[in-house]
Amino acid sequence: MNIVVCIKQVPDAKDVRLDPETNTLAREGVESIMNPYDRHALEEAVQLKEEHGGCVTAVTMGPPQAENVLREALACGADKGLLVSDRAFAGADTWATSYTLAKAIESLGEIDLTLCGKQAIDGDTAQVGPGVACRLGVPFVTCVQKTRASSPDSITVERMMDDGYDLVRLPLPALLTVVKDINEPRVASLKGKMKAKKAVIPMVSAADIQAAPENIGLGGSPTKVVRVFSPEARGDRQIFTGTVEEQVDQLVQQLKAHL
Repeated sequence: MNIVVCIKQVPDAKDVRLDPETNTLAREGVESIMNPYDRHALEEAVQLKEEHGGCVTAVTMGPPQAENVLREALACGADKGLLVSDRAFAGADTWATSYTLAKAIESLGEIDLTLCGKQAIDGDTAQVGPGVACRLGVPFVTCVQKTRASSPDSITVERMMDDGYDLVRLPLPALLTVVKDINEPRVASLKGKMKAKKAVIPMVSAADIQAAPENIGLGGSPTKVVRVFSPEARGDRQIFTGTVEEQVDQLVQQLKAHL
């Protein structure tokens, strides 16, 4: 089974802050990590490979330093990495990103299954996975919490729902986006880290994957972020003190005053 995992390098959520001048995320001095949802997608891909055989290729689109998350993926069981990097990709929205990743995946040849995290913690759109599937022309299922069974021509999964789960069987090739409930990601072994350190990771450009210039980067993005801002702090607040019963009484009195 040939599996592709789409992973993304994102700023660590605990260090995220906004640049007041540009209204964009300030990335200088902020640690970058593998998107947590993608870590679960990687683990599921490696488990499927261990069960059925095959090859797992980790793909990321980003600047040259995004190679770090690919080496992390190799250390955790991926067999290959592919860095999709070109200045022309800068400023891409989810539409342009989906197009670029799909072109990169197509360049790898026949792929049975593509796995993505449900969403990235920096954008939280959950649009790229389904977008890649539509570009590739393959069926997809989002919010997968468990893979039940797989064969050379199909895979059966549980899709998380508000009131339980749906059991879905879909033909391969296909694409899945996964949630954190699906597994517990492994810790890289020393052997895996040594392998990842020595690995040669190819980098491809827009020309290498035959991406149309009008469909990539800022110019190929139909949506634009006009403004990003932090909510203003509300100064009209009151802190209740005392025992729980006393705090409840104070809260009741405050609510009555506003009725």
